[in-house]
Amino acid sequence: MTTTTKGAPEVTTATSEVGLRDLLEAGVHFGHQTQRWNPKMRRYIFGERDGIYVVDLLQTEAALAEATEFVAGLSRRGGIVLFVGTKKQARDAVKEAAERAGMPYVNHRWLGGLLTNYQTISQRIRRLHDLEGYEEDGQLELLPTRERLAAEADLEKLRANLGGVKHMQRPPDAIFVVDLNVEEIAVREAQRLRIPIIGLVDTNCDPDGIDFVIPGNDDAIRSCKVIADGLADVIAENRLAFLAEEEKARAEAEAQAAREAEEQARREAEEEARRAAEEAEAKVAAANAEAAGEAPPAAEAAAPPAPAAGPEGEGS
Repeated sequence: MTTTTKGAPEVTTATSEVGLRDLLEAGVHFGHQTQRWNPKMRRYIFGERDGIYVVDLLQTEAALAEATEFVAGLSRRGGIVLFVGTKKQARDAVKEAAERAGMPYVNHRWLGGLLTNYQTISQRIRRLHDLEGYEEDGQLELLPTRERLAAEADLEKLRANLGGVKHMQRPPDAIFVVDLNVEEIAVREAQRLRIPIIGLVDTNCDPDGIDFVIPGNDDAIRSCKVIADGLADVIAENRLAFLAEEEKARAEAEAQAAREAEEQARREAEEEARRAAEEAEAKVAAANAEAAGEAPPAAEAAAPPAPAAGPEGEGS
């Protein structure tokens, strides 16, 4: 994939290794029972077997490829993709995939306002960092028993709810969601802020308003994992490329700054030497002038003495 940023071409890698066989083996094609479906998912359904809808994996594969292409370009520019999956089947897959990709995640409970009221949530994140610092330094152990137990309970709760986003410095540029019904609040907040949504969407969900619909089973652990891993692998690869380019730019900037500092030091040294030379010349000139002022002129020293005056009337 090739994208452009500010007129400059940017090459990104979007090579998800997830193919039809992987999707089939993970059971991504199994939808919900036919009586528990959303008609808006009709176009993604291949057929029905034993009262279960079967998802069209060709569409799943194409949708995953489109989503990976999107996150590849995003992560290559340093973008943030928030992984969200709080249901039991998705928790481990979401956490492991996000950590491998170096991205934030929510896999326990979505706190309302995480996106739409980020400033308030960020205060709780700072509280989490503070408590972890106290724990690491052993300061929690120094508190009275009642206060220590309260602080430890607060720390445990904050870790469960915000541990996956504690390094997220700003709202994400996109979110990946497993099960739109379970994560309804997260989806609504993202839509309100116009944050692109990538969703693993089962046959009982409403795909409207989702930017990248990946039709598939959101109730099986392996299905959640194969989709999350497919996205994470591409994100990780392009994020590493971004970090490498950022490090290269930082090194070049430091080298340029060092060269400029060296040039500035050279100029200052030359200027200092010039001023010192001028001061030395001025001192020599002043010394010469002073010496010339103290010595009598040569003509005055060689003049003959004036004749003495004769007696009055002499020569008349």
